[in-house]
Amino acid sequence: MHDGNARPPLAPVFLAGPTAVGKSAVALALAERLSGEIISVDSMQVYRGLDIGTAKPAPVDRARIPHHLLDVLELTEAFDAAKFVRLAQAAVDDIQARGRVPIFCGGTGLYFKAWLDGLGEAPPADAKVRAELEGTPLADLLAELERRDPETFGRIDRQNSRRVVRALEVIRLTGKPFSAQRAAWPMARSPQPTAAVFCLARESADLRARIEARVDAMFSAGLLEETRQLLTKGLADNRTAMQALGYRQVVEHLRGNRGLAETVALVKTRTWQFARRQGTWFRRQLPMERIPLATDVEPTAVADGLRVRITQT
Repeated sequence: MHDGNARPPLAPVFLAGPTAVGKSAVALALAERLSGEIISVDSMQVYRGLDIGTAKPAPVDRARIPHHLLDVLELTEAFDAAKFVRLAQAAVDDIQARGRVPIFCGGTGLYFKAWLDGLGEAPPADAKVRAELEGTPLADLLAELERRDPETFGRIDRQNSRRVVRALEVIRLTGKPFSAQRAAWPMARSPQPTAAVFCLARESADLRARIEARVDAMFSAGLLEETRQLLTKGLADNRTAMQALGYRQVVEHLRGNRGLAETVALVKTRTWQFARRQGTWFRRQLPMERIPLATDVEPTAVADGLRVRITQT
């Protein structure tokens, strides 16, 4: 008889996509269906006080489902991918220890890549080498990996062809064992079961309309006043936080560089440009299953579909 209490840690789920695509609502619904908790993959939501402009989950949503990696830094502190990995690992360990599912949700592609692939000295993907590897039977890839990097072979998830391909790609491009290059990256952890990695997407007109509505809502909710308060706490001195969409433009407005209407329009334009770059980055940098969303689709319906995909893997 199967003992449900004896199952191994449940694999994390990864939910990425451009800003305003609807990730947060889907993640909430999915967390309820999977007994999950959400790990924010957002380089700006880690900062206390950057609430309205980062579309940080509302208190009611954070009470509904536990969230991790929100409000963990003051504006005077720096943050990077290495720190993200360390904090995310602690969150994953905590969530899995309680028999729940970690759900990574956000739009900072570098953080997804740092967690899934590591950074270290590994070179960027090479299309020709990767295509050759992806066309090779998994058994042959594993044989090469065992021969060229026994350490990685001993700990890698051998059913996860994506990770096997990436490890061999690095080895072929550098001539060095993959394990040696990952050693300097502070993210050692036990092999995880094969992960479900999804990227939400919308038609351009739909996404742009959602972005414009979101920006209008942010200004209505008090983005100007929030930015004024943040300036008193060191916002202008944090080069990372000042790159957050909306805040930089509002700071310029408060300094008299442009009027309010022009500022709102500029934030909409910059956010749309950023969302397009995000979509391109995810398509090129990470192997994700693309999930196209219809204009009026309910987050619960999307979550139901994802749950089916996840439970079938």
